[in-house]
Amino acid sequence: MTIAAPRPPDGWSALVNSRWPMNFMVTDGPRADPVTSLTWGLLILSVAVIVIITLAVLAGIIARRSRQPIASLATAPVGRDIGGLSWIYIGLALTVVALVAALIWTMQALAAVDSPAHAPRLTIEVTGHQWWWEVRYLGAAPSETFTTANEIHVPVGQPVLVKLYGADVIHSFWIPALTGKTDTIPGRENVAWLQADRAGVYRGQCTEYCGAQHAHMAAFVVAEPEAAFETWRQGQLSAAAPPATPDATAGEAVMVSRCGSCHTVRGTTAGGVLGPDLTHLMSRQTLASGALANTPGNLAGWISDPQSAKPGSLMPPTFLSGPDLTCLRTYLASLR
Repeated sequence: MTIAAPRPPDGWSALVNSRWPMNFMVTDGPRADPVTSLTWGLLILSVAVIVIITLAVLAGIIARRSRQPIASLATAPVGRDIGGLSWIYIGLALTVVALVAALIWTMQALAAVDSPAHAPRLTIEVTGHQWWWEVRYLGAAPSETFTTANEIHVPVGQPVLVKLYGADVIHSFWIPALTGKTDTIPGRENVAWLQADRAGVYRGQCTEYCGAQHAHMAAFVVAEPEAAFETWRQGQLSAAAPPATPDATAGEAVMVSRCGSCHTVRGTTAGGVLGPDLTHLMSRQTLASGALANTPGNLAGWISDPQSAKPGSLMPPTFLSGPDLTCLRTYLASLR
């Protein structure tokens, strides 16, 4: 069973608030489909067993009530009911067949999700931080490598190798429609893979409790046709465009002096590595790892007081003046 993840008509950031954003019973890729099929199959088998046992118990109760009552246990005949033991043999045989079939199916599913059908052409490194995802696309040369955050773009129909790391505590990377859960552990490299067979946006989540904002540590996989993905990749490789207005120029100076020790904007002297790379911030649909939609109002609020939106996050209040905040927001809005 494969169903594509829907793209909301008013922008895919609406997926953050959709009713079933983490439905693991509907998948859309060869890394997840075998497990989903196995889950549905075992669920149907379990329900069938419950129904059969219930019917057998009810039939036994009805059959017992239809018999003549025994006047006294002392006069009850002693003997084996004809055909009674055969039902035990039949039930045991059916149970063995069902268990062996389930075992074989499980082994086949494990083999299918162990590795993709062919070697991935795209490799990304995903590092879990409190509380956001650093995403690094590896290229054949350093000039073809870039870093983004929280949103993972992939080409449709192509397997993607995902190397997972933990920066602080243990996190767990999970995109239920595309791949299973894999922990990101400090000091260790874990490897997973995913593949989206249809274009769409797939919601993910950290599923290992990692602190106060664990619930606000979402990830998104954006599956696009090959041409659209390549266009996005080429855009991400470029440095930030120079400021085009006086306000944006002033905002760049604020960015470098007040934010550059934690964040990077390629093409400027801001080179911090503690927070997400902001070079193409406005190409992302959400802020704070899915906690907020990327709108001008939310961006200004997040800059001025991140603790009000995500208490405990490592980004401190900036205490900017009104004009500085306006200029900084104007500059960040130009980072596309």
